[in-house]
Amino acid sequence: MTGKGNCSGDDVRGPTYAALDLGTNNCRLLVARPTPDGFKVIDAFSRIVRLGEGLAKTGRLNEAAVRRAVDALRVCARKMRRRSVLRARNVATEACRRAENCDAFLTRVRNETGIDLEIISTNEEARLALAGCLPLLEGAERHGFVFDIGGGSTELIWIELDKVNGEAQNGIQGTLSLPVGVVNLAERFGGDRIGRSVYEEMVEDVASRLSDFERTHDIARRVGSGDVQMLGTSGTVTTLASVNQGLARYERSLIDGAYLGREDAAAINARLAEMNYDERAGVPCIGPERADLVVAGAAILDAIWRTWPVPRLRVADRGLREGILLSLMTKARPCGAAALN
Repeated sequence: MTGKGNCSGDDVRGPTYAALDLGTNNCRLLVARPTPDGFKVIDAFSRIVRLGEGLAKTGRLNEAAVRRAVDALRVCARKMRRRSVLRARNVATEACRRAENCDAFLTRVRNETGIDLEIISTNEEARLALAGCLPLLEGAERHGFVFDIGGGSTELIWIELDKVNGEAQNGIQGTLSLPVGVVNLAERFGGDRIGRSVYEEMVEDVASRLSDFERTHDIARRVGSGDVQMLGTSGTVTTLASVNQGLARYERSLIDGAYLGREDAAAINARLAEMNYDERAGVPCIGPERADLVVAGAAILDAIWRTWPVPRLRVADRGLREGILLSLMTKARPCGAAALN
């Protein structure tokens, strides 16, 4: 998909940029224009497509999931054309990294929507997510622990904040990509009534994958000395924060940058695990689209928190797409045309 930006003096609005993230569970788009202190979002789109549905069992993207993703990407393509996007970066993550038939999927997307998807590495995904949410790491603690619970994987980033000098990656001391996300964990353990014993199995399954990262970076010792701030960027943490605040509907202004206490989250997680699908679907800010996945997300969060018991985490409703936008705008030249890829 290609396009040209209008660089004439008559265009007082400035150039327009887009960031598209096709994950295992969601397809999300942000369209924005630069401002002196960052950017202003002028259009957005988000749809649950469950591209990775069944992938863990078959190793392939199934036809129904592909159709859902392509339909969502058509909407994104129309929005980018309507907004005369100068430059975009359209990325795909874990589902496309793992699928045997990913090449055929990428070709179909290109032919039917005009969008060229770029499959990014786990390291690049972590770097961009951190760049997007770095401003929220503003506490006095010298170390930061950032995580993103996705549909097919969970990205963990260990950072020394006193080594960050304008570029987030300067402070990164280690990253870990777990091949566990809300979709594949829910498919393994179920998405209806989980119960306490099965929930504990889920937590232990995830926690066992964190031990090597802990031994390498000695994070728990620093947590014990009160020198670590934790930040979570994912649908799991925004949903749990919304439930904790008792919101009747999701409000980003109340959630992005909010804090969620470990004990509060543990109490919510225990209640959700005992509910069945219909009961969870009736909880505001969960609904039917998240009701079968939210317990899996809670178990991943619980595993992280039990391994590194920071008293509270900061919630970020920002991350990968924001990191992409900032990167595009930083590298942009004053004028020119570019391929949207």
